[in-house]
Amino acid sequence: MLIGTLLVEVHIPQSGSLKEKRTVIKSMIQRIQNRFNVSIAEINNKDLWQRATVGVAMVGDNRAYLERKMQLLINFMDDDPRWEVIKVETDWC
Repeated sequence: MLIGTLLVEVHIPQSGSLKEKRTVIKSMIQRIQNRFNVSIAEINNKDLWQRATVGVAMVGDNRAYLERKMQLLINFMDDDPRWEVIKVETDWC
């Protein structure tokens, strides 16, 4: 069994408050969960109103499949104009 994790830091330029940021992040998390069936949560930068870090976890038995799924998820996030992906870290267990 393989566990793949992503840490994705995003910049939310249109956010003017923590409330606006939370609205955007909740929408992002819901869309990603529905589309990719992964575990995802905001894990860092909770007090910054234009930055967020989300953690994503995937479990499977085929590393190539998980890598493709991770890349699709990153591309999906890159395509949304509400935020800009700043940094992505990948780890395997």
